[in-house]
Amino acid sequence: MAFNNLPLIEPILKAVAQEGYTTPTPIQQKAIPLVLDGNDLLGCAQTGTGKTAAFSIPIIQLLSTQKQSRPGIKALILTPTRELAIQINESLASYGKFTKIRHTVIFGGVSQLHQTNALKRGVDILVATPGRLLDLINQKYIDLRHLEIFVLDEADRMLDMGFIHDVKKLINIIPTKRQTLFFSATMPSEIQKLADTLLKNPKYVEVTPPSSTVEKITQKLYFTNKNDKAKLLIHLLEKENIGSALVFGRTKHGSDKVVKLLQREGIKAAAIHGNKSQNARQNALNDFKNGKIRILVATDIAARGIDIDELATVFNYDLPNIPETYVHRIGRTGRAGNSGVAISFADQDTMKEYRDIEKLIGIKIPVIDEHPYQMSGNPTVEKKEQKNNKRSFSRKRR
Repeated sequence: MAFNNLPLIEPILKAVAQEGYTTPTPIQQKAIPLVLDGNDLLGCAQTGTGKTAAFSIPIIQLLSTQKQSRPGIKALILTPTRELAIQINESLASYGKFTKIRHTVIFGGVSQLHQTNALKRGVDILVATPGRLLDLINQKYIDLRHLEIFVLDEADRMLDMGFIHDVKKLINIIPTKRQTLFFSATMPSEIQKLADTLLKNPKYVEVTPPSSTVEKITQKLYFTNKNDKAKLLIHLLEKENIGSALVFGRTKHGSDKVVKLLQREGIKAAAIHGNKSQNARQNALNDFKNGKIRILVATDIAARGIDIDELATVFNYDLPNIPETYVHRIGRTGRAGNSGVAISFADQDTMKEYRDIEKLIGIKIPVIDEHPYQMSGNPTVEKKEQKNNKRSFSRKRR
């Protein structure tokens, strides 16, 4: 199916063509007609499936084709992170460039002046993170009485980051008569309960099982000692001739430490995490996209907010303690039809995490033993040595 086969207006088809898109992703094929028909939607889709376009495109069309348009915010897109909010707003700009739809984005961590000025000028679609949204509502800068469409994106991430209470506050503010689009990569019981309270006779769209990994991603696992991980990372960057890569760490301090070690080796790198200012985070992301830095080191707060179509390699420098997070991390590569590589390090302290991840994804991650920084007591190496010893003993007996 081509975009031309979807019931889209010419200005959107023209914009999509300029972006180089010809074939909609599965979630776009399924969701766009359902949203255009006015249905509530429950979408279960992991990152990299094209869900931003799946809700942005039909919202732009619905608002563009209204015969009588009342002033005020008509669509609200709520998302957990600043990076993701910015990227959704950029997508709205791309898909709606040939329409008269006005949109803006608001988030915390920066001065609100520019954001409130944009709101005063008037917008049709507002993209927001929960904290800044509620703050500006309390300050009377935002009026949601005329809201027609509400999108809750990355609902399970909202839960992980402690925003569910803010979401519930917002639900009591927005009109009960509305179209609601609800997206989540996973469906834990609390998220399912939230969906049940928000949605009315929803259509359900699932494009991949909630915790499946992208098939085109080549996964590799290296057993190493904790103190050797930085050396192994530098070794692989050079040996494998890796151009740019996204490296996931577990802590803010640890991510900054990795950046310093890489810079000491002459490798241009920057960190992106919650302690960084919004400007610093955005500058680091832009420098990474533009090739000014080779390595971007991120904590999980950025795991679903980094959207780079041609990212070839992701490193799990520290394995996550929540198995589902592994899926979201490696989903940053292998996007837009491209292949990708996900390289993970496991040490003695993360053996449980490694086993939990394999149990979740239902496959054995191939272990790479040929490297100079083997973990003490590497289980795969020990098994090979035992087999070799048995063969040697067998030959001697003969």
